[in-house]
Amino acid sequence: MPASLCAGLLLLTCSAASLAQASKLQTEVVARGLEHPWGLAFIDNGRMLVTERSGRMRVVQADGKLGAPLAGLPKIDAGGQGGLLDVQADSDFARNRMVYFCYSEPAQRGSGNSTALAAARLSADASRLEQVKVLFSQKPKYSSDAHFGCRIVETKDGKLFLTLGDRYHRKADAQKLDNHHGKVIRINKDGSVPKDNPFVGKSGALPEIWSYGHRNSQGATLGPDGKVWTHEHGAQGGDEVNVPQAGGNYGWPVISWGQDYGGGKIGEGLTEKEGMEQPVYYWTPSIAPSGMTFLRSDRYGKDWQGSLFVGALKFQYLARLEVQGGKVVKEEKLLQDLKQRIRDVREGPDGLLYLLTDHDDGQLIRLRPGA
Repeated sequence: MPASLCAGLLLLTCSAASLAQASKLQTEVVARGLEHPWGLAFIDNGRMLVTERSGRMRVVQADGKLGAPLAGLPKIDAGGQGGLLDVQADSDFARNRMVYFCYSEPAQRGSGNSTALAAARLSADASRLEQVKVLFSQKPKYSSDAHFGCRIVETKDGKLFLTLGDRYHRKADAQKLDNHHGKVIRINKDGSVPKDNPFVGKSGALPEIWSYGHRNSQGATLGPDGKVWTHEHGAQGGDEVNVPQAGGNYGWPVISWGQDYGGGKIGEGLTEKEGMEQPVYYWTPSIAPSGMTFLRSDRYGKDWQGSLFVGALKFQYLARLEVQGGKVVKEEKLLQDLKQRIRDVREGPDGLLYLLTDHDDGQLIRLRPGA
């Protein structure tokens, strides 16, 4: 079995230089008093946008001062795992002031909700969102407070990728192409469907779908290779890192490296099947991953440059994954003494790593390299 698939079975070692760097890391609290913060985006002049799951978006000043909640957000069905989730600034934000955000959208009539992706312009005084437009709504609506997915990535060709959860009780939908449950979708910035999407023109398939067979992806980022990387929650084990390919089937719930809650097999108990993709990496037991970013800077030394960082909610640490040739070859556990659920991790314009911690009194933390 390749080392890239053995996180739960092999001890993956780290270099002495890397271990020395980890021991010198300094955590600096930039802002506190955030209610279950979920998503982080850098905008201008050292400022950031932060979402709170309860349905608020705030501007955080470079000195850490929290702004008032922004006006103009659409109606959000906050509860359980749902609420206001990820946020992403447009690559041309300096010119157009556009941001994208995803959230749990209530049904217009009757019950049910689903993940939605919207675009908006941040007002000149940064007090409100203007020209709000829903670009995408997951279908069908379903009454659940679980598994919304909801991470956003803009690729270099200007397309938007969005991860979508299987809604927990609808896990079988992840293998069907007539719905958006358990999928990664790809759209244009105006909400239209790119003509080269893999299922465009295919009978019985929704054209926004890029890949399927996912469970609940709460991490996504653009890799140095220009590809979108994601991770997803397994059940009791089997959290995965994937690089979703056009039209790829990632197996859930037919194959999994985990067990069902309380023990027992998932589906037929298979870990692989013809026509279904294997993960780049997996965790057993589950770490409950959330947020991810590649580090492009050398602010922490050359050993960490190019590493993939993933937050862990369950075991409360930051994972550093060393990637070589598209495979994960080492894992290092950082910040275990912090004892906080790490919800998001991003690289800032200054080349440093920033974290959000998932608590009633959540924090925005900057990691500084040691002397």
